Amino acid sequence: MTLLRSIPAFAWLILSALFFAWGEYLSKKWALSPGWALAFAVLGADCIGTVLWLPAILNKNQLSIIGMAWLLIGAIASVGIGLIVFRETLDRTQWIGMGFALVALVLLGK
Repeated sequence: MTLLRSIPAFAWLILSALFFAWGEYLSKKWALSPGWALAFAVLGADCIGTVLWLPAILNKNQLSIIGMAWLLIGAIASVGIGLIVFRETLDRTQWIGMGFALVALVLLGK
């Protein structure tokens, strides 16, 4: 447990969100071309992301802050994948919402 506590909670959140983002990428690929292999890959990425969440909550022990930070990081990652990889678009209101999400993430990190 010492190793888990020696790494900052935010680092665990980022690592967890990276696996979540990988799962989001794979889920979009699955939606475009459904198959069992991709379905299991999504499940695996999401499971790893969930396990990596545990040290973050262990370090901070504040579900409200850690949970909200993880949701925001995951949302930003999902939008980034949609915009960059799959060439999806956002309208102006959605961009404003993303800006508020970034501000919220900064404020929660204090």
